[in-house]
Amino acid sequence: MQKIVTNIWYDGDAEEAVAFYVSLFPGAKVTGTIPFVEDAHGTPGKVMVVNFELAGQSFTAINGDDSAKHDHAMSLLVNCDDQAEVDRLWDAVLAGGGREIECGWVADKWGVNWQIWPSAADDYVGGPDKEAAMRATEAMYKMKKIDLQGLKDAYEGR
Repeated sequence: MQKIVTNIWYDGDAEEAVAFYVSLFPGAKVTGTIPFVEDAHGTPGKVMVVNFELAGQSFTAINGDDSAKHDHAMSLLVNCDDQAEVDRLWDAVLAGGGREIECGWVADKWGVNWQIWPSAADDYVGGPDKEAAMRATEAMYKMKKIDLQGLKDAYEGR
C-alpha cells in the first residue's frame, strides 16, 4: 500500500473525473469504490470514494460538495517522455473541457491542475550553462503548453 495518496475532492462528479483520468494513461484503472452510508453526507448507496491508479500512483477521488477549490499551487506533475506525449495529454485535457494556464499547467474541467512537462526540459531550464538556462526559463515563462524545441532553441541561443 502506498503510504501517501493524493486525495482529490469533487462536487459530486468524482466518477466522471476518474473515468476521464484513467482514459489518459495506459494501464490506469479504478481499484475500488466506497458508497455513502446512512449517516454520511451523501445519498446512501451512491459512490462516496473512488480509488484509482495512474502510472502506478494511487489516488482517491471523493464526492464532496462545491466547497473545494483547486488551483495550480497543488498540481499533478506528469513527466512526459517526449513532445508527442505532452501534446497528447495537453490536447486531451483541453478537449475534455480544460483551460490553459502557463508554464505547462492546464486545468481540467473539474479545476484540477496538471503540469504536463517533458522530462528533457530539465536539461534546458536546469542546464549547466546558467546563462543558457536563464534564456530557456525566460522562454518557458512565455509558454502555455511547453514546447521542448523552443526551450532547446532558447538554451542554444537560437
